[in-house]
Amino acid sequence: MPNSNANGQRKAMLLTGASRGIGHATVKRFQAAGWRVITCSRHPFPENCPWEMGPDDHIQIDLSSPDDTRRALAETKQRLEIEGGQLHALVNNAGISPKGEGGRRIGALDTTYADWLHVFQVNFFGPIMLARGLCEELARARGSVVNVTSIAGSHVHPFAGAAYATSKAALASLTREMAADFGPLGVRVNAISPGEIDTAILSPGTDKIVETIPLRRLGTTDEVAKAIYFLCTDTSSYVNGAELHINGGQHV
Repeated sequence: MPNSNANGQRKAMLLTGASRGIGHATVKRFQAAGWRVITCSRHPFPENCPWEMGPDDHIQIDLSSPDDTRRALAETKQRLEIEGGQLHALVNNAGISPKGEGGRRIGALDTTYADWLHVFQVNFFGPIMLARGLCEELARARGSVVNVTSIAGSHVHPFAGAAYATSKAALASLTREMAADFGPLGVRVNAISPGEIDTAILSPGTDKIVETIPLRRLGTTDEVAKAIYFLCTDTSSYVNGAELHINGGQHV
């Protein structure tokens, strides 16, 4: 088995936000390499799912609820027993970005306190709750954590709201702190920061942004998935605390 541990067991990954876009592409990339992928999303396991896996490898979780996140953690630990209690990768991909009427950006003056709390619980607190809760499983496997941040975390974006942008900036800083704290356990923590990626939820006007990107095109979900795969494998064995920009040079 090309991706198994010393005992011949498959490598295992937990992926949040698996129901569409980058999450879908990441599942396909890792499964093609022989990994066991445990998917997490707010939705139950869908019928006619595009990848070969069953509900036994899917966990329904509401990351906006700390209590439900703790429940899902206990369920994850139980499911990992078949892998010797080892988790080789945790990918915190789930994220929410509330929009105003007509899909408009919601700025700092218009974001309600409830929305600030909701966005940060999903985009920021959810990832650290999962990483802390699965710390022992990650350490056993000398695994990797990949946090999905955003180009919106480094400058004001025309579509991403204030709560989303600041939560992603906080997640980038958390990645640095986690790299320092998890590193002595043999666990690497990195982030990827996607720019404009071709998914089903592109905002109107994205074509104007593309004109300013040096590569003059959108990124693909598979290009993001390949970067996640790199950070979860031995090819990146000495990469820790990095934030990899995947935006065609947009950040420059």
